Amino acid sequence: MPDSKETDLERQIRYTFKNKGLLENALMHSSYVNEQPEANLQDNERLEFLGDAVLNLAVSHLLMERFPESKEGALSKIRSGLVNESSLAEVARKINLGGFIRLGRGEMQSEGHKKSSILSDAFEALTAAVYLDGGFDAAVGMVRSLFSTPLNLAAASEKSQDYKTRLQEYVQATLKSFIEYRVVNEFGPDHEKIFEVELSVGEIRTRGCGKSKRAAEQKAAEKALAVFEFSG
Repeated sequence: MPDSKETDLERQIRYTFKNKGLLENALMHSSYVNEQPEANLQDNERLEFLGDAVLNLAVSHLLMERFPESKEGALSKIRSGLVNESSLAEVARKINLGGFIRLGRGEMQSEGHKKSSILSDAFEALTAAVYLDGGFDAAVGMVRSLFSTPLNLAAASEKSQDYKTRLQEYVQATLKSFIEYRVVNEFGPDHEKIFEVELSVGEIRTRGCGKSKRAAEQKAAEKALAVFEFSG
């Protein structure tokens, strides 16, 4: 692989490898290796295996930073939207990763460099290569840089679904009043308890139910926002 291409890719990911062999291995698809048995090459599948774990940890680390108030379930949902084949392939396309992957003749003819499965696998391998070369901080740094747009979109989506925050901002800006949440009922056995919460703000009263007090409060806040939007 020409050094100029390595330099271009390193510029895209904002990381310079000390061990260029790791980078080359990350970009070595099995179809290329299988066509050259005499060359004693190693494909990127072991790096792909490690990269999957590194990516999940790196993204989890960034989500913990970005969403300090979010619960485990919400964080898991956001992570699954960021670390999947289609999302990773999209990030890979933005850095033109397909143009650097070494493919066999068959994959080249079928435009393997455009396939989401090959791109996402190669991105996982690349993440592992950065991790092995520079450590976890380097891997997190690359992920932070390349995932800035997806993370911003996730943050915007999370905020749009946080009805309590939206209601609080609206009430502070328009009513200068207080919002009160009160548990008024509990249903079901302890391991499957459902909470009912009443929200009071000004003359508006709404109720919401959920499997946790927070979820019930969100439902009540959603209903209150709908009242304000309808009356506005």
